[in-house]
Amino acid sequence: MLVLENKILSDKYFLLSIQPPIAMPAIAAGQFAQLEINDSKNTFLRRPISIHDVDYKNNIVKLLVQVVGEGTKKLSTIKAGETLNLVYPLGNTFSLPKHDKDNVLLVGGGCGIAPLLYLARTLSEKGIKVTTLVGGATQCDILEAAEYRKYGELLITTMDASVGEKGLVTQHSIFKAEKFNYSKIYTCGPEPMMKALATIAREKEIDCEVSLENMMACGVGACLCCVVDTIDGNKCTCIEGPVFDYKEIKGW
Repeated sequence: MLVLENKILSDKYFLLSIQPPIAMPAIAAGQFAQLEINDSKNTFLRRPISIHDVDYKNNIVKLLVQVVGEGTKKLSTIKAGETLNLVYPLGNTFSLPKHDKDNVLLVGGGCGIAPLLYLARTLSEKGIKVTTLVGGATQCDILEAAEYRKYGELLITTMDASVGEKGLVTQHSIFKAEKFNYSKIYTCGPEPMMKALATIAREKEIDCEVSLENMMACGVGACLCCVVDTIDGNKCTCIEGPVFDYKEIKGW
């Protein structure tokens, strides 16, 4: 697939715009792609990357990537005009609210915001009111803010208070408000953050879906390295996830 653009967002994040040679298949919010890393001797396995956004009109898929190791560091150097080998779309999807007039809260930490933009777009197009809450260590970790604002209100927290409220996303003042007017939480990010949001959802008696970021080698349920322990037994995050109702996961 042709790389149209590699937009460097910061020293830790970059945004790839990729154009398949043929029309894209149907892609739903929450799904991901497995990327082969070119010319990286020590990177044998594909890397799972959440699908950030989809432009069917121009046949473009966008991937928001964080540099965390040798594979993603090598991937960050790719240039427009080069090609990437992708297997996509993989995994299950976020489920949509049952009622068009529902208010939902999307919560992402760091690169955990990656699958939430396409979800925000999908929900907004169906007339559902969307609020997105994102958090990071500093202002540099708050990515694509203008894009999220296209689909609803954007709330921000940073640990150094460089933008938004100070603290973790789970410490935002909306959770302390007398009235919490959201019918559902969707979240992706560090596991402690998602577990804390699951606790909030349980206390407020609302639904919550979490997108797990487990290590995935194959993406098709063959290697079993991404297994998660659920109330219905072990499930592969890559094919039976990455999205789960928090109540399904043991210990949450």
